[in-house]
Amino acid sequence: MGSHYSEEFKNAMIEKLSRPDAMSATALAEEVGVPKGTLSRWLRECSRFGSMGEGMGKKKRPQNWTAEEKLEAVITYDGMDESERGLYLRSHGLYSVDIERWREEVLQALSTKPKKGDPKDKRIKDLESELRRKEKALAEAAALLVLKKKAQEIWGDDEDDK
Repeated sequence: MGSHYSEEFKNAMIEKLSRPDAMSATALAEEVGVPKGTLSRWLRECSRFGSMGEGMGKKKRPQNWTAEEKLEAVITYDGMDESERGLYLRSHGLYSVDIERWREEVLQALSTKPKKGDPKDKRIKDLESELRRKEKALAEAAALLVLKKKAQEIWGDDEDDK
């Protein structure tokens, strides 16, 4: 059974279904007179094989998304109504659990504070204290060398007298 819709028309419909302010498949089907199932199939095929004939291949797996992409997805998803969310998830090869997990990761990252009494904090404090002590000792040794040099200039070197 051949399709009587042009690739250009299909691509325009896919674009309308997959952008952030997308229409629902039902509303678009009523508007353009294309069966909802056909629109949904085009969107599935697009997400499976790449958009608009560009040969992009499969969508990126959720575990391969960068932190920035995850944050952007959570923000975009939260700004959509229920029908748009479904289309967004399908067009990106995601599930709502992916978005929920990413939201939790973002919230956890933002709320993580260093714990009081963390062994690393004590180690850092100890090292800083030791560094200050050594800096003082170094400054004292440098001052002694300067004094020794001045004393030699004033009274002469003991070794020169021998």
